[in-house]
Amino acid sequence: MSGPTGKRRLLVISNGIGEDSIGAEIVRRLPPGFEVEAYPTLGAGRHYEGVCRVVGPRAELASQGSRVNRGTVTRDIATGGLATIPPGLAFMRRSREAYDHHLVIGDFIGVAGCWLSGIRNITYLDVYKTGYGRPYAVIERWIIKRTCRAVFNRSERLARALAASGVDARAAGNVMMDTIPSADYDAPRRRSRPLAVTLLPGSREQTAENFALQIAALAGLPEPSRPDVFVAVADGIAIDSLARAAGLQFSPPASAEAADLGTLSGRGLAVHLARGAFGNLLAASDLVLSQAGTATIQALGSGKPVITFTRPADRMKRFLEENRLFGAARLLVPGEATALATAVRALLEDPAEIARLGAIGRERIGGPGAIEAIIASLR
Repeated sequence: MSGPTGKRRLLVISNGIGEDSIGAEIVRRLPPGFEVEAYPTLGAGRHYEGVCRVVGPRAELASQGSRVNRGTVTRDIATGGLATIPPGLAFMRRSREAYDHHLVIGDFIGVAGCWLSGIRNITYLDVYKTGYGRPYAVIERWIIKRTCRAVFNRSERLARALAASGVDARAAGNVMMDTIPSADYDAPRRRSRPLAVTLLPGSREQTAENFALQIAALAGLPEPSRPDVFVAVADGIAIDSLARAAGLQFSPPASAEAADLGTLSGRGLAVHLARGAFGNLLAASDLVLSQAGTATIQALGSGKPVITFTRPADRMKRFLEENRLFGAARLLVPGEATALATAVRALLEDPAEIARLGAIGRERIGGPGAIEAIIASLR
């Protein structure tokens, strides 16, 4: 079956901001012969803007899909989260015959939705399980076997577990390392100090609060130890909210570079803002302060140590499970400025340790290459 244009019709289903960015990059690299639409199940799906048509009902959850804090599932349910399920399943049932193939990107929820909707022979890109945490449950393997044509995993361990159940599962690389965004932005030109850090304050409701704490930590460093500062600003995050939260002054872009969002200044810092240029910022930085998800993995895989702070309300089990994969390459510190500043200063003053941790992250996360195998399987 094909669409009116004679092209192969593909629906990309993704369930999160990081997953949307991966889906959009896959769509960009598809060869001619595809007619693609995207169903971002959570949020606005901004990464698909200008890439392909967005379809289907999108849920807006109180947690915005984050499971870092305790009680987020309960809060989502209490604020009507369950009501988002029937419209989504209804759309997926309608899409069952409307597309030649379905590509699911995310965790097991997308596969379960396809199974419940009668969609079969999908390609599943599991960007959630690492091989270091909880393995696939029996029911998950059973549903995957009956729903998926092919599965792409992040580790050989996971692929072997599915293959033992009769699933065509492969570990072709870490697709997150194939999809680091780069753009027109000259980060090195903005460098003036020996070392630089990139801030990833996140993409959800606590972004401004996270940014304020990161800035407080950097402002607390002795002046000679302060690095150049870059911020990868996620889609949908307003610059004025960051400026207000951190007590900084905004200056508009001084360049014509597409990714340049201007600068924030004050408290002894000059903070350079960019959007869609995370790869540029990583290449110019030595260390990353991150409260993000996918971007944390991309930073570690690029050989940049990461410092993440935690709060009492966070689900520490999640952080600790992640660090079974990340190892020493990601440092966890309490969510207060002094502790964060101490960790930042210790690394900035120890280039050999930065290099050691960077090597650990690069080895643990794995390299690129998966996207080519995924696209080949869709042809």
